[in-house]
This record gives sequence, structure tokens and C-alpha cells, in this order.
Amino acid sequence: MAKLNTRNRNKDKYYKDGRPKPANWEYRFEAAKIDGSRNQISKAGFKTKKEAEIAGTKAMAEYNNAGLHFEPSDMSYSDFMDYWFENYVKLNCKYNTQRAYTGVIENHLKPALGIYKLKSLTPLIIQEYVNHKFATGLKKNTLTNICSVLTGSLKYAVVPANLLQNSPAQYLRYPKMPDQTKSDVNRTVISLNDFNRILERFPAGNPFRYALLIGFHTGLRIGEVYGLTWDDINFDQQTITVNKIMYKRTFNMDPPRKEGMDKKEQYAWYFGSTKTKTSNRIVKIGATLIRELKSYRKMQLENELTYGEYYTQHYIKTETDEKNNTIRRIISLEKSIPTTLSTANMVIRKENGEYSSIDSFKYAARVIHYDLGITFNFHSLRHTHATMLIESGVPVKTVQERLGHTNIETTLQTYVHNTKIMESSAVDIFESMISEQPKAN
Repeated sequence: MAKLNTRNRNKDKYYKDGRPKPANWEYRFEAAKIDGSRNQISKAGFKTKKEAEIAGTKAMAEYNNAGLHFEPSDMSYSDFMDYWFENYVKLNCKYNTQRAYTGVIENHLKPALGIYKLKSLTPLIIQEYVNHKFATGLKKNTLTNICSVLTGSLKYAVVPANLLQNSPAQYLRYPKMPDQTKSDVNRTVISLNDFNRILERFPAGNPFRYALLIGFHTGLRIGEVYGLTWDDINFDQQTITVNKIMYKRTFNMDPPRKEGMDKKEQYAWYFGSTKTKTSNRIVKIGATLIRELKSYRKMQLENELTYGEYYTQHYIKTETDEKNNTIRRIISLEKSIPTTLSTANMVIRKENGEYSSIDSFKYAARVIHYDLGITFNFHSLRHTHATMLIESGVPVKTVQERLGHTNIETTLQTYVHNTKIMESSAVDIFESMISEQPKAN
């Protein structure tokens, strides 16, 4: 066990006029090593040695979490998170999830909890940390992400890592959050009147219009919409094939960027696999969306003729990531530049052919949310589509397959809620059933 040491930091120290400086006692003890380097916990500012010893003894007891029968690891939580990231997150999570977890770990968990030994993390420490984060005014989505990484890593420390007997995060209680959250916005149902107002704000030819239309009419996720190429749309069969997504890779997790690199060169857009295997699907579409997409396709062909050699085309470049997996990068070049790369004929694009990215849609979302006063994000289109189908009597199994969910419980729990229309329909059905029963004499 680590030994508690105390010292007077102002011993034999004097002011310029010769007066001795007042006592400033400090306690210090060894903590878990981080990245193999020695680490100590210390605190000064005590007037007497006894005060420093009392405070230090208490701090060291809390740190060591004495009294466990199980022999846990002396690894620091900081080092354990590195281990967990390498052995679980990188092997099981998609790139964007890895990026999100990295931000949580480096910006939130390591600075506050990384110094603790893994075995020293108690339910009280975890709860006080979450309470503190809540008190700083973090949004519910941010706090939820932090707690998700925290509980997930500690669960892994129990099984399969066998470094802890029980997870101290299993007793965590979430503070009560404000009513309006990202999850609430996700579950917003947009009325037809509001959707028509949105379309009026983004007229024909505006790329945001067609991303909105596809999301509203199909329930596709935003990455699926922006990953569409024209060969995915079959006008004769009236279908959209979903087999890829568009996502952004930054170069923060890769080797350091070169000095002077342009901001646009700090990231790139890639085609990736869909969220799950069942997300690969063929979605039927109706005459309204067909008409809009045909008109949009015609505009793009006319724009290509107008811009000529200056029209931007997109191509697929095969690369390998840090795990030596094959990834497909989107390269944008003017038509005048020769290339042997295969073409990616993107659906959502600007007048000059440039790719209209997921990032650019944030502007449209702000306009809808603030200028039009409509509670909105792209995912609310997906929720609206599912709810409208259920209200209209479409079987939940059909909605599940249309949305690409792995199981029907996700559809029921996440996207379908009891609405006034469904309540009224239930009453009407019940009334019709009892009215058909023969009356007793």
C-alpha cells in the first residue's frame, strides 16, 4: 500500500524583509501509473502537519477503496480506457462511434477520473462526477454519451476483462433533465402543413429540398440519404436501394496533419456500410417523390451541360484505414481533369455538381428550427414517416422492414407512439364491434 508523506513547503523560506513564511503543509502519496509513468496525488495549503495528515489519510483511504475481498487490478482508469478502446471499441464500433468515444474519453473522463486506480472507482465517485457534469449545464445528449462510455467501459472491466468484481457504475442515477432534448426532437412528428412550409422555404433546385423529400417519403437516415447515387434509384420499379452511407473521416485519429494543410483537407467523405445488415434494403417510393426526383435529375443534366468542363464530378478512390481495411473515399474533380477512377454519380449535389454534404444540411436544420419555428432535426423525418404509416394501419412488421430495423421491438419502442389519431381509431373500432352484437331481448 502507498505511504502517506507530509512536508512543510515553506520550511526555511523567508520574505525579503527576513520574516519567515507561514507554514504550508502538504500531503502526498503514490497513485497508479499512467502510461507507465510515476504518478502522485498531493494537496497543500494546510496550516499544521496534523491537518495535512488527517486530510491525506482520508484522501488515500478513498483512493485505495480498502476492504474488498476481490483482488482488483492496480491499473489506472486512464490506462484501462486505452486498453478498452484498443480491444473493444476499435474492433466492434464504426469509425464515427470511435471518434465520438475518443472525444468523451479525452475531454471528459480522463481529466476527471483517469487518475484513479480502476479498483478505486466507487459508486459515490461515479455519481458525484455525473452530478458535477450535470451542474455545469451539459446538454442531456452530451451527458448521456459520457455515461454510456463510462458504464460501457466499466462493464467490460468486469466481463470479459475480469479486472473488477462489480461495476461501480451499475448504481448510477441520471439527474433529472430539462424537457427539451435531442431525443425529444428525434421523436417530433412533423405535420403535413409544416412540411409544406419547409418545402416552400427550399424551392425546386435547392439540394436541401430533395434530401428532405427523400427523408420524409422513405424514413431513410441522413447518412443513407446523402450516400445515394443515381444508380440506387429505379424510376421504372419505383424503388430506392439502400446499400451504403456517407460519413466523414477526420485526420485527427490518423498521423498528424501536415503544416499548412487547407481546412478542407483535414477531413474527407467516404462511402461506408449501413448501420446493420437489415439496413441494406429496397424501399418502394410513390409518384410524388418519383416526380420530384425526375425533375431534379433533369435539372442536374442541364446544369452539367451549362457548366461543361467546369462541372464537378465525383469518383471513388480505394484506400486502407489504420486497421488495413479497405475504405472508399469520395474524390471531387472538375470534368476537365482526366481520371481512371470509377464515377460516383451523387444524388444530392449543388448546381455546379459539388457534393452537398451532411455538414451543409446543418444550415437547413437551423433555418427550419429557428426561422420557421418548427422543432426539427433530420431524424424527426424518420419518426414522422414511421408514425404516419402506423396511424394509417400499415403493419408494424412492414414499417420495421422499411426502416431497416433489426428487430420489431426497436420499431415499436423508438418510432411508434400512441397518438390522438390512433386513440380515436381504437375507439371507433371498438364501437363498431359492439354495435354489431345482437341486442338482448
